[in-house]
Amino acid sequence: MAEQNPKPAGDQPGQQEKAEVVLNDRNAHAAYANFARVTATPEEVIVDFALNPNPFQTGRHEVNVSQRLIMNFYTAKRLASALAMTLQRHEATFGPIELDVRRRAHPQGGGAFTPGTR
Repeated sequence: MAEQNPKPAGDQPGQQEKAEVVLNDRNAHAAYANFARVTATPEEVIVDFALNPNPFQTGRHEVNVSQRLIMNFYTAKRLASALAMTLQRHEATFGPIELDVRRRAHPQGGGAFTPGTR
């Protein structure tokens, strides 16, 4: 007796079909942030993004959160991995990203600008 629903020729047991994800970003909202805060609950990771107009201001000041991204821990781990790979590629091409603003403003051995002088 013939099979009612024959399988395609390449569909053998043990073979896995790969999913193709096509992104539609027509309705995506783009925003810039120079501030991010990460918090978590037992089920979710919450990332708040904001624009801090005075990042070097001392004392208490309010920063308005403009975007909040809530994801599960699996998605957060995939995001962390994707960001790490992106940063590694960037640094391999352009050099290390210095997080200490004092070292960026006053590089070793250079004639860096010193506030208050011209």
